[in-house]
Amino acid sequence: MAAAMALPTLALPPFVEDVRAVAPPPGQAFDLEWLPDGRTILVFRALEGGREGDVWVAGPRTRAIFKSKTGLARTVILRFKPGWSVPLLGVAARELTDRTVPLEDVWGRAGRELCGELLAARSRAEVMERVARALARRAGQPFETASGQLARRAVRLLEGGEVRVESVADRLGVTARHLRRAFTENVGIGPKEFARTVRLQRAVRMAATSCDWARIAADAGYYDQAHLIADFRQLVGLTPGAFFDRAGGRMTQPKRITSDFPLPVR
Repeated sequence: MAAAMALPTLALPPFVEDVRAVAPPPGQAFDLEWLPDGRTILVFRALEGGREGDVWVAGPRTRAIFKSKTGLARTVILRFKPGWSVPLLGVAARELTDRTVPLEDVWGRAGRELCGELLAARSRAEVMERVARALARRAGQPFETASGQLARRAVRLLEGGEVRVESVADRLGVTARHLRRAFTENVGIGPKEFARTVRLQRAVRMAATSCDWARIAADAGYYDQAHLIADFRQLVGLTPGAFFDRAGGRMTQPKRITSDFPLPVR
């Protein structure tokens, strides 16, 4: 994996959860390992030479994706908090599920212009400032919906430890059917599917410091170790052991970033 760095998010809008930057050494591949987590991401890529690039939107995954790409000078990845696809992108999150599309196809001319602005940036700070400004312009429009608020409240409950979707619906004063409709529109997957990603992410984090899979399964919210293995097979395509063997025994998600990168000055 190329060297990368977690960028400061203080200047970014509150709907951005995480920002990462990657700058592979010339000729080295950029490896992306993305486990299902219910997030939509924005990806800016500059090709080697820094004069060409693109901006993509990737919707929430229902299965893990593993990719390797060469010829990149730098990549910046923004993860949005669940439930913000409609106001920020102007499309229902379900239309992006398991899809990667150019931002221009979603924002039109504004997406093309943002790509040009990012390619022209001369520093990492300038990249982040331009992204933040573009997102703030979108968020400045009147967009808040009741279903979006409902979905985000449900996300907080599920990530806070609530394991039953019916209990979440009861606490929010809606039917499970109504919750699923709001969740699918604003997050891109149903609440039960989202709860599975929460368990998966917990298990992966715990496995960074423990090999006791029975204990990990119990603490992450699985019925037992067999339940954990079955979910791993379905969501990741590998057993837990095979996944970590593939990573050489190191944590691969979430990737934490370790170094800075320069941008070319034109």
